[in-house]
Amino acid sequence: MALRRRIALALAALALAGPALAAKPPPRSAAPPARQDFSLGSAEAKVEVVEYASLSCPHCAAFNAQVFPAFKARYVDTGQVRYTLREMLTPPAEIAAAGFLLARCAGKDKYFKIVDEVFRSQPLWPDAQAIKPIFLGIARNNGLSEAQFEACLSDEKAFAALNERVRQAVEVDKVSSTPTFFVNGKRVGEGEMSLEDLDAAIAAARKRGG
Repeated sequence: MALRRRIALALAALALAGPALAAKPPPRSAAPPARQDFSLGSAEAKVEVVEYASLSCPHCAAFNAQVFPAFKARYVDTGQVRYTLREMLTPPAEIAAAGFLLARCAGKDKYFKIVDEVFRSQPLWPDAQAIKPIFLGIARNNGLSEAQFEACLSDEKAFAALNERVRQAVEVDKVSSTPTFFVNGKRVGEGEMSLEDLDAAIAAARKRGG
C-alpha cells in the first residue's frame, strides 16, 4: 500500500487497525544515515537528555503537558541541558508517523511546536472522523497549506528516513517502550518520569562527569 494511502486512511480512521508503518523497515545499508535528530538547548551543555517518544503514546503526551515545560524552563532554557527527541511509532502507528512527518516538513524552527500541538490533540482522537481535520488545522496554524500538508504525508523519502530512525531506536538502542529516557547515554527510566526523577538523573550525570 502506498504511503499516501496508508496515512490518508489512518487519518480518516478507516484503517487504524492496519499494520504499523515500521513493521517492514527498509534493508540496512553499509553506512546507516545520520539520525537527523531535533534538539533544544545549548550544544555546549554538559548533560544531554534523550527522550524516545511516540506522538500516539498517551504517557508521552502526559509528560509533554505535565513535566516537560518545567524541565525545559529549569534546565534547557538555562543552558544546563541539551534535550533531544527521538521518534518512535506506537499504535496507531500511522497517526504517530503522520504527526512526525508533518512536524519535520514544517522545519526545525516549528518542529517542537507541532509535536506539542499533536500531543495536545490526543483527547480529540476518539472522534475518528476529526483526526484529519485536526492535523490539517495544526498544519495551517504553522504556515502550511492543505497542498503542502498532503505533500508532507506523501513524501516517500521522509517516510523511509522515519522508518530507519525507528529501526535504529529498536535494534541499536534497544528501546521497546515509550517514553524511554537516557541521560548522557545512560538509560534512566521508562514510562512517565517526574521532574524530581529527572533532577536526580541529571545530578547523577553531573557527578559522574565530575
